Amino acid sequence: MESGVIDVAALPGGFDLQSTVESGQSYLWRREDGRMYETDDPYGGSDQYYTVVDGEVIRARQEGTELRWESTTDAEPYLFDLLRLDDDLEAIVAASPNDDLIREAYDTYRGLRLVRDPPFGCLVSFICSAQMRVSRIHSMVTALAEAYGTPVEFDGGTYYAFPTPEQLAGATEAELRDLGLGYRAPYVQRTAEMVADGEAHPADARDLPYEEARDYLTQFVGVGDKVADCVLLFSLDFLEAVPLDTWIRSTIEEYYPEADRGNYADTSRAIRQRFGAPASAADGGSSGSAGEGTYAGYVQTYVFHHLRTA
Repeated sequence: MESGVIDVAALPGGFDLQSTVESGQSYLWRREDGRMYETDDPYGGSDQYYTVVDGEVIRARQEGTELRWESTTDAEPYLFDLLRLDDDLEAIVAASPNDDLIREAYDTYRGLRLVRDPPFGCLVSFICSAQMRVSRIHSMVTALAEAYGTPVEFDGGTYYAFPTPEQLAGATEAELRDLGLGYRAPYVQRTAEMVADGEAHPADARDLPYEEARDYLTQFVGVGDKVADCVLLFSLDFLEAVPLDTWIRSTIEEYYPEADRGNYADTSRAIRQRFGAPASAADGGSSGSAGEGTYAGYVQTYVFHHLRTA
């Protein structure tokens, strides 16, 4: 076992592990006690979380300003990548629009960061997300990992990686329905086949211009504009993406009605402009958004988490 400590007080803008991994943007992290997404106002906790990436188990717990980790490998580079610890969050917050709702969200959940989940796992997670509560989505994704993922032994326990495209493509629709996926089962199975067969891969969207990248992702079965925006924001470094889910549509209706243009593409463009801010060195190396000049996705994530838990 390898272990270490990251001083999050030294990170610009700080860091909060619980709100980052329990804010509805990732379903590939799990709580060691099994109570993921059960907390009414997830922020500031010291529970232990884990994920499995590249066959490596990574466990992390935040105690005050220390992010303590244990792993099958040197996990620090993984944590900086997966939890975007290189982002200059302080500069991103300072550059965001100065209105009461946004400032309240930033002040309440200081240290919440976007995640950078592996593309295939992120894609399948959000295909499963249609018309589902965050806790139910997490349960479905966990069931997929335990049924089809590779087990990894670590510290006396068994941890399950999210299935590879090949592993998931081998599942039948009936088996996936039995895991609780319902009508999403054929979407997941066919999307896994597409990736396993080399027909398309979500990671290929990374270097495309934003709206082309969103269109590219909609070729996967069960993926519309909203799911595509989730994958762009929470996996592929497009920090300008603003997924228009029910919470954000309600936010637009109540707080920013001038951004409602009657269709997804135009409303998305309008709310990105409203939430956006000029690019700077705040982005810790992301490829998709640095040239686009906006961090609207950070605003979206804070507002989503703030209003969902209010």
